[in-house]
Amino acid sequence: MLEKIAPQEAYRRVQAGEADLIDIRETQEYAEVSVPGARLAPLSIIAKHPLRAACAPEQPLIFTCRSGKRTEKNAELLERLAGRGASMLEGGVDAWEKAGLPVERTPGPLPMFRQIQIGAGGLVLLGVLGSAVWRPMFWLSALVGAGLVFAGLTGYCGLGMLLAKMPWNQKK
Repeated sequence: MLEKIAPQEAYRRVQAGEADLIDIRETQEYAEVSVPGARLAPLSIIAKHPLRAACAPEQPLIFTCRSGKRTEKNAELLERLAGRGASMLEGGVDAWEKAGLPVERTPGPLPMFRQIQIGAGGLVLLGVLGSAVWRPMFWLSALVGAGLVFAGLTGYCGLGMLLAKMPWNQKK
């Protein structure tokens, strides 16, 4: 089991060059808020790439995620990948930030999945409320529901593709 380290102790070790901080969140999460100097190694691909290639082989590793739950849930895998000298940041990046330690924020659009949820939910609500004024408006809700089922079955999401083309989702 990975030893839990308080944010202040982890900060001290990283600053002293005694450990490397490895962030196992996905790219979008890391882009929103991250610890300066933390290396990104998303959990979705960490097992497929040599973890130690990016770090000094003898250097202890401290793993982190947003709240610490993902790290704790995958502690066995992370410990095996680290080889030796591994621990986890107690409370994750959230606890690090609450402790007043430095973080980097990159403002950007909401994650695509949340944009889809807001868009689909808004259209369903519009269909339900609109049907009180004009009865055929309930078909809008049915159409959105069918679209969500289709997206789930096929992996093709028309709303997601449309939202991806919106100006706020374009790289500047």
